[in-house]
Amino acid sequence: MLVSEALESAGIPAVLGGGGAVTHYSKNEYMSTDLDFITVERNRVIEPIVAKLGFIRKGKNFYHPSSQFFLEFPPGPLSFGDKYVDTSSIELLKTEFGLLRAISPTQCVMDRLAWVIHGNDTQAKEQAILVAKHQEIDWEQVYEWSASEGAESALVDEVRSRAASGR
Repeated sequence: MLVSEALESAGIPAVLGGGGAVTHYSKNEYMSTDLDFITVERNRVIEPIVAKLGFIRKGKNFYHPSSQFFLEFPPGPLSFGDKYVDTSSIELLKTEFGLLRAISPTQCVMDRLAWVIHGNDTQAKEQAILVAKHQEIDWEQVYEWSASEGAESALVDEVRSRAASGR
């Protein structure tokens, strides 16, 4: 992905998360128009890098005149609820569009469930189900994480069950 590669080349590790990761891992069954790249770098440092790719800053987001997608750079550090993750531990994925640093499918499920647990976001639960339906998930890790967040295991049970049944 051009944005990820441009940031990496500038020494800025930025990790695709949020709805963009859900879109990627759900094989486009869920479509997000914003691509969230989590980084500790400020927008003023990022702006000249993505401007070379044609993105224009409007407020906190960056838009490209020939794309339906816009970029957002939520401030790091990368976390799923109370679990912090070292950005440098996130591997670069080889995609048809180039290299992309993205959270894993398991982390994507945890990210979406964090929104359910801490924000009562029911749409995020449906997104977690879509990711789990299309990807291999380390359920043991998700159960351990959810317990550390104070969540009932029934939430993870439901996501796992619905993903397995495809509904």
